[in-house]
Amino acid sequence: MAKMSPLRRRMIEDMTLRNLSRQTQQSYIYAVAKFSRHFNRPPDRLGMEDVRAYQLHLVGQKYSWAHINQVACALRFFYGVTLSQKEAFQRIITGKDPEKLPPVLDDEEIVRFLEAVEGVRNRVALATAYAAGLRVAEVACLKVASIDSKRMLLYIEAGKGGRDRYAMLSPRLLEILRAYWKRARPTLWLFPGQEPGDHISVTALQSACRAARKRAQIKKRVTAHSLRHSFATHLLEDGTDIRIIQVLLGHIHLGSTARYAQVATNLIAGTRSPFDRLALELMPPD
Repeated sequence: MAKMSPLRRRMIEDMTLRNLSRQTQQSYIYAVAKFSRHFNRPPDRLGMEDVRAYQLHLVGQKYSWAHINQVACALRFFYGVTLSQKEAFQRIITGKDPEKLPPVLDDEEIVRFLEAVEGVRNRVALATAYAAGLRVAEVACLKVASIDSKRMLLYIEAGKGGRDRYAMLSPRLLEILRAYWKRARPTLWLFPGQEPGDHISVTALQSACRAARKRAQIKKRVTAHSLRHSFATHLLEDGTDIRIIQVLLGHIHLGSTARYAQVATNLIAGTRSPFDRLALELMPPD
């Protein structure tokens, strides 16, 4: 195993002190390392003009604006915090990310897609993403103890922004999760990964999405986030109050309306998931 450089260790310590999530830390380290490899020089020997040239390179290579802006955030942190170059916060700019809503799958497409997912673990994990409207990283990090069957809630620990929250647990999903647990017998993580003691990776779930989309012959671009977006859209179409949907998704908006968007957990538990109306079989017979 390669020895960690003092510079990387310092950056990791800086991120740890600011309580950045594990996923954010990994993406920042990866972005800075890739930036350094592009010029074949240590990142602390590169300057703001090099950052500008690299950003233009990413644009020229037609990377998404979400990726380009994530790289900008990583480099801002590296130069502005770890190297204490405060001008980095003004000089490393971000671009306007065009708002493109992911496609919405209808009921028939949701069934085709989920039934096309290979592997019981992946199939149940992605079904959970739709049934509860979870982010893919939230699904990956679910624990067996996250299931609160008495209150019909899923406990989301350290979601986006490091915030804990509750998500809905539909009766249909609970039934499937119980059948899955009897078959797979997970201990700590609800959806274990390949390495002992670790949970399934976001990459594995994203790959399962791509494969299932092809197998189901769905022309729409389906990602794990498409399931979450479809969940919210279907609830809205069914007449669910937008304030309940906001809390179910864990959204916190800026502005004065944010303080009025909190909904009691009994309303979350009592909201019917669109997952319950689907006619599909996920668990193979014993």
